[in-house]
Amino acid sequence: MADTSTAAPATGQAPGRRGGRKLANTAMRLASPLAIILVWQLASMTGLLSPRILAGPSEIIATAGRLVASGELITGLVVSFLRVLAGFSIALVLGILLALVSGLSRLGETIIDPPIQMLKAMPFLGLLPLFILWFGIGEAPKIGLVAFGAVFPIYLTLHGGIRGIDKKLIEAGQTLELGTFGIIRHIVIPGALPSLLVGVRYGLSVAWLSLVVGEQINASSGIGYIITYARDFLQTDVIVVCLLVYAIMGLLTDGLVRMIEAYALRWRPEVIA
Repeated sequence: MADTSTAAPATGQAPGRRGGRKLANTAMRLASPLAIILVWQLASMTGLLSPRILAGPSEIIATAGRLVASGELITGLVVSFLRVLAGFSIALVLGILLALVSGLSRLGETIIDPPIQMLKAMPFLGLLPLFILWFGIGEAPKIGLVAFGAVFPIYLTLHGGIRGIDKKLIEAGQTLELGTFGIIRHIVIPGALPSLLVGVRYGLSVAWLSLVVGEQINASSGIGYIITYARDFLQTDVIVVCLLVYAIMGLLTDGLVRMIEAYALRWRPEVIA
């Protein structure tokens, strides 16, 4: 009598084995960072690493708790976040408009693209003194620097995405008597949306980088102001805490864009590695 029992495919892996492998990979990835923190803490405790050079991890954690409890860190974070929000919003609107004009029109590309490429090659962080001369020492130069730095990734990626759209789709839209706004809405925006979201992610990282510099000059509030104050008193623990806050906010905003990307592009087939 033939054996009717079914065997598991040879290529498949048991769920427990896959889970164990993922856990092992995660542990291996965490091993080197944890080792660095351990060596850092030991060097700080034994006096090999002076607090004036770099505070130890335990001291940094205690300082973070103190800054949160006093409300100083939360207040500075809110101010910095609002600056990034304002500057990035300006960059997003401006970048999309410029990319649409330049990407959909040869004349627009001839007029807009060369100045954008020239400005992109400039060290935009070096423009802060000019921004202070033009806009004063208030919020405008900080927001302007964020907007100026973030607009280029948005423009460049969206422009490339628009240029990469199949012309046959646009011709099909014209055949269906779609107007300019109809083609932009139903063909251009969906086709270039993946590129735009990549540009948004890059733009957000540049926005936080710009704010780090902008807030350390003529600032009276924000995370950068806390860093400047701590620098004057050699408080390396406060400086590290603020830098970690910048990094965490960058990761959180990038994660938010990833969530939007997963929702907006859910129609795309997933790539299985």
